[in-house]
Amino acid sequence: MSKSGFQISNLKYPLLAVSLLTALAAMWAGLMRLGWSLPALTVTLAGTHGPLMISGFLGTLINLERVVALNRRWMYAAPTVTALGVLVTFFIPGPVGPALLMLGSLGMVAIFVVIVRMHPALHTVTMALGAVAWLVGNVLWLAGWPIFRIVFWWGAFLILTIAGERLEMSRVMRLPRSAQVIFVGALALLLVGLIVMSAKLDPGWRITGAAMLAMALWLLRYDIAQRTIRQAGLTRFIALNLLTGFVWLAISGVLLTAFGAVSAGPRYDAMLHTLLLGFVFGMIFGHAPIILPAVLGAPMRYSPTFYSHWALLHLSLIVRIVGDVANVFPLRQWGGMFNVIAVLLFLFNTVRVIAQARFGENNEARQVSLSNRASAP
Repeated sequence: MSKSGFQISNLKYPLLAVSLLTALAAMWAGLMRLGWSLPALTVTLAGTHGPLMISGFLGTLINLERVVALNRRWMYAAPTVTALGVLVTFFIPGPVGPALLMLGSLGMVAIFVVIVRMHPALHTVTMALGAVAWLVGNVLWLAGWPIFRIVFWWGAFLILTIAGERLEMSRVMRLPRSAQVIFVGALALLLVGLIVMSAKLDPGWRITGAAMLAMALWLLRYDIAQRTIRQAGLTRFIALNLLTGFVWLAISGVLLTAFGAVSAGPRYDAMLHTLLLGFVFGMIFGHAPIILPAVLGAPMRYSPTFYSHWALLHLSLIVRIVGDVANVFPLRQWGGMFNVIAVLLFLFNTVRVIAQARFGENNEARQVSLSNRASAP
């Protein structure tokens, strides 16, 4: 690789750092919204919890994952612009931050144009539609739509990205044609729900919820995780995260279908966080041991301690959702606090095993070097 190409590829480190800091800021803002008495770090923070977490943290991270995999220099513009949009949104109120995030999502759409042309298939088209949904959500946000009216455009970005990835992984199972037809039906229903909600919010949310439930049932039935859960070690851990996440997606779909559109309050909290914490972070916890070594170029070994952050996330989310549905505010508040602690524990466990693997690698290299010197004439 050329020197300039190497320098551009090194952008992944500051971009990953911005993504991580965005997640921390978004969680801080989330705790503020739950009523915890925390200082406002910036004037914009409390009102940007959702955009920071979805478009900022997850948007930058998913953008970066695609760029690192394809390794084309021009593609680094997309996550770079997204990261700049995060920083502007964090510190400066107004349209500049949303405009930059919109441009970053437009860059992801351009990246998927390349991907679909290289590999035209149902899974790549599904992920490309997810990128388009993210772009539409960002355009509507820039146009001044309230977040509760566009949040499931952003949610569809995450659902379709994950569903497309899982469909790709399930190809090894040689799915029957009927499975593909059902998948396309759930996908079409989700798109209908998104279009309807732009005009009539309540029926649009209910249709979207039905589509989420259909997609979750498809994943529970056909994803390869229902086979790999029988294995051991990292493979079982990943499968458990996936299957648990699919259950939360189903619960989110049921809540949307049952409750319909709301703009705030405990029902809104339950519908969103079953999706964004239970489903999306379940996928992050499961995929991190595979994706992070590829992005960072650093070894990462599986540890049984990973089950600690998995268990804490889902137990605390159960407490939070019970608090939402029963309208018991302390349960919701403490559940949210332990949601954050679970994510922080995930980060700690991840950094620890990467550091241990790197230290072990350096030790091994040092021992080989000393052995070579000792045997030299």
